[in-house]
Amino acid sequence: MTALIVLSAADKKQLLTIKFPNDSFMRHILIIGGSKGIGKATLDLLIENNKVTNLSRTAPDVTHPNLTHHSVDVLDGELPVLETIDGIMYCPGSINLKPMNRLSIEDFKTDFDINVIGAVRTIQHYLPQLKQGVSPSVVLFSTVAVKLGMPFHASIAVSKAGVEGLTKTLAAEFAPHIRVNAIAPTVTQTDLAAGILRNERIIESINERHPLKHFLSPEDAAHLAVYLLGEQSRSMTGQVIQLDSGIVSVKL
Repeated sequence: MTALIVLSAADKKQLLTIKFPNDSFMRHILIIGGSKGIGKATLDLLIENNKVTNLSRTAPDVTHPNLTHHSVDVLDGELPVLETIDGIMYCPGSINLKPMNRLSIEDFKTDFDINVIGAVRTIQHYLPQLKQGVSPSVVLFSTVAVKLGMPFHASIAVSKAGVEGLTKTLAAEFAPHIRVNAIAPTVTQTDLAAGILRNERIIESINERHPLKHFLSPEDAAHLAVYLLGEQSRSMTGQVIQLDSGIVSVKL
């Protein structure tokens, strides 16, 4: 015989607010570069309801019981041992804007190392843990400069094009268990972009170039990253999403 249990509204509310005594029900998200910019904004959104590990050379300016930080350079440092991983977000980047005749081969190599090799090294190192994760997802970062030809962007566009190729290749290779997507943002108000956004006249000009008349805040990209890391995007993989205030696909 099956018993029918009827819950009052108060009982239902109490069940919805149960907090588990340990973090075994939390997803574990690994962020590379979560001390500043988009990485920090994403970390801030995640730490209340997820276990978050951050790898970067400097620590984020926040402490939380769900947050663990390791000071490490992912290009040549020893990556920490992690038992489980449900998501990886790799967001280090570079803005190295020079005319082609002033870009050295070392410039190209440095940008490629930061944007591509660091991501490859991280994913290869933690792939066994990611394979055991719950609805595992990888989020990488490209730029609108891959699709929108822009002067002085040769080095960064080449390296971020590599990120887009890596995204699609790994999405195919890791299917059906691990999803891999990338975000391609336009100019974003971060420390990295401070050299571009150096005065109000330039900021106004950049805003006017975008059909929506604004470029991005770190939180704009962070909300999309959280979505791609989560179960809500379980049907998305191999996508490079233009987060661009319309500058790539809209002409007014």
